[in-house]
Amino acid sequence: MERPRGLAPSNEQSGPGLGPAPADNALELLVHGVGGTTPEDMLDDPRTVRITGDDTAAVFRRADDVEAEREAAEEAAQGRTGRRGGRPVPEAYVWCNLTSGNGSRALWLLLLPFMVVNLAHWMRPTVRDNRIRTVRLYGLLVRLVGLSLTVLLVAAACEVALDLVAWQCAGTRACAEDHSWLGFLSPDGSGGAWWSQPGRRLALASLLPAALTFLLWYLSHRTWSAYESQRPPSGQDGAEEENDRSGLGRPGFWYGRRLVARLRAAHTAAGLLTVAAAAGGAAARHDAGAGGPGALDAIGRLVTAALVVGAAVVLWVVCRRGRTENRLDRHLDTALVRWLPAGSLVVLGLTLVYAAWSRPEWRSEHRLPGDTTFGGLVLVQGLLVVALCVVARLLHRAHPDPRAAMRGLAGPAVAMLGCSLGGVMSAGVGQRMADWLDGTGGSIPGPPVLLTWQASVIPPLLLVLLALVGRLAWRTVRLRRAEIGAVELAYRGEAEDAGRTRRIANTRAMASLTDRAPLIIGVISAVTLLLGALALVGATATGRTPDRAAHGTYAVVQGVAASSQALGSWLIGVGFILFVTWGRRAYKDPAARRTIGILWDVGTFWPRAAHPFAPPCYAERAVPDLTWRIATWVRATGGRLVISGHSQGSVLAAAAAWQLKPSVRKRVALLTYGSPLERLYGRWFPAHFGPAALSGLHRDVDCWRNLYRATDPIGGPVRLRGDCGPEVDREALLDPLAHGRTAEHPLPAPILGHSDYRADPVFAEERERLLARLSPELPGPRPECGPGEPRGSLPEQSTA
Repeated sequence: MERPRGLAPSNEQSGPGLGPAPADNALELLVHGVGGTTPEDMLDDPRTVRITGDDTAAVFRRADDVEAEREAAEEAAQGRTGRRGGRPVPEAYVWCNLTSGNGSRALWLLLLPFMVVNLAHWMRPTVRDNRIRTVRLYGLLVRLVGLSLTVLLVAAACEVALDLVAWQCAGTRACAEDHSWLGFLSPDGSGGAWWSQPGRRLALASLLPAALTFLLWYLSHRTWSAYESQRPPSGQDGAEEENDRSGLGRPGFWYGRRLVARLRAAHTAAGLLTVAAAAGGAAARHDAGAGGPGALDAIGRLVTAALVVGAAVVLWVVCRRGRTENRLDRHLDTALVRWLPAGSLVVLGLTLVYAAWSRPEWRSEHRLPGDTTFGGLVLVQGLLVVALCVVARLLHRAHPDPRAAMRGLAGPAVAMLGCSLGGVMSAGVGQRMADWLDGTGGSIPGPPVLLTWQASVIPPLLLVLLALVGRLAWRTVRLRRAEIGAVELAYRGEAEDAGRTRRIANTRAMASLTDRAPLIIGVISAVTLLLGALALVGATATGRTPDRAAHGTYAVVQGVAASSQALGSWLIGVGFILFVTWGRRAYKDPAARRTIGILWDVGTFWPRAAHPFAPPCYAERAVPDLTWRIATWVRATGGRLVISGHSQGSVLAAAAAWQLKPSVRKRVALLTYGSPLERLYGRWFPAHFGPAALSGLHRDVDCWRNLYRATDPIGGPVRLRGDCGPEVDREALLDPLAHGRTAEHPLPAPILGHSDYRADPVFAEERERLLARLSPELPGPRPECGPGEPRGSLPEQSTA
């Protein structure tokens, strides 16, 4: 990290490991939220200078404040009053380029199932030390779900490239004639003398899913190097100061290099072995049949054995080790990381040579046995999610948290959503590719029956979703009626305007719908699990597509089955296009990003603990940045500072404060506004942002104030009950500032909701109260805790 400029050199000490503290040594560190902004807007000055950082994330100051500490030291030495009059130096940490940029980053949305499963790892309930084995089992189950998703994605690519294109279409005269680019693979093509054999077609088509696997490996490795390779300051020297080190304060929490590398090697190997199994399995089945050559049959058995051994090694690597957070793990399993993917690549190469061996009598008929593969994956995922529900429930019952979402079952529900997203994407790609290849109708058998069934259950799922939307709409109407009285009371004495009152009440009611998210997630996950089980049973029992399975029944049943199958196929195609389009817009349009980006920023805030191919974790760059900046500034100047965080910036600020040593943390004050710390993170991630963790942070920092609005759909109160010192939350800010036109607001005041907290006079008031606490001396003793309240360190929570 670049050495910060503008710091006064010192030899004296004003605290343990701290430099001298001139009168003006105070800092206000601003951290923006979702959507990002410019340093000029954050600092209210068109002239800003980057003092440390790069084009991705950096700290800025006003041009006039670059040498503020040095000037303050010189003025203090001369006995003169500083030109700043005791005002703190404002700095802006700009991190928006970590999560936004050019439109190509919308392709990361294709990795959404991986990100969702990774979220499930962090949603485990709060635990005690005597539940370490149960916590490890929870983490293991989530990692296995993530591994199944990788196999599912690569298997879907194999289904398209090997089965639909190389096996079915290229092996069928009618389909090959409709697609001239497959002519060299067709048995009847002019140039197909060598490539026309099924094994060689499969070997050539295997390059596509293998290339997809290497692309995922490359993106994971590249993004880790760019985003997540920053070492936190807790491990920069050998002497660790005593600390509770619970939750996000553990030394190795934001440095998961070893686990990510192990999982990346295992998932890469799993993808390559899946491709080898798809190509080599077809050849082995042919050779094992009647009339197969003895030598090739023996080689096929060896290939099968090698695939089984490789799969066992991959499972061992995934199950063997979880996250190491209690220390900064600098070691890397070099041999494993290098040789596991390399060995899988060798097995793939030998398998493709074996599959391409000459078999003149071999003909491609029907479809490859994909039903068994996809059916087995769906069954395994369902069993893993059910087991995860049992483990999560045990953890929650051992240490109940009334504010935890879905009573501790948020993790399994989100894992189920990740599996369903992977299944829908696989079914959609296979179904749409089959429809495109089979333009004449009936020329090829099509995708596996299970994929068709999975596409067919989308319309019923949408009906359930529409019913939920209707219920929420009705609830919004009722809440709006209830809020009208509250709005009238809040603006009592101002001119009445019924239309304005309804708009404010409606905004408040809409903002409260965020708290209904657990209901939506829970219902959708349960319905998805039920429909997935029905699709698996239907595909297994009938062996036919829904429309054919309904043939011979009532006309209404046949019509519903056929309509659901066709509609589901088209909905997947349209949804995929809209998905990428909205994602691209969210990365380029700040307004759209504020609407869509909060969920994406929540997902990419957490380190990759369950799936290495998930989108990169920006916090593994942002949190060390903030921690390094705070620690080095306090060490050099001995001053104190306020971290001012909006929205997601407040989460980064809290995470950085947890990483600080106690001697530095007690010189820090927090000002959060529009913060999702309790409303979103505390409910969905109770193990790391639950009441105990937030209460401990309140005790450790010098002071903490939190601002929120009733019209804010994201931010909310912190709800610290019975903690030391004053309450953290200020009562809900009035929004809008005026009901109608007043002398202070001659034009109608806007309803701000989640944005522009700094426009409220209360913000300036609370900011001044915090800044007034900044002084060269160490802070005084904190008020005593109430009866029965915990003090000191929190029990360490182990993680898998």
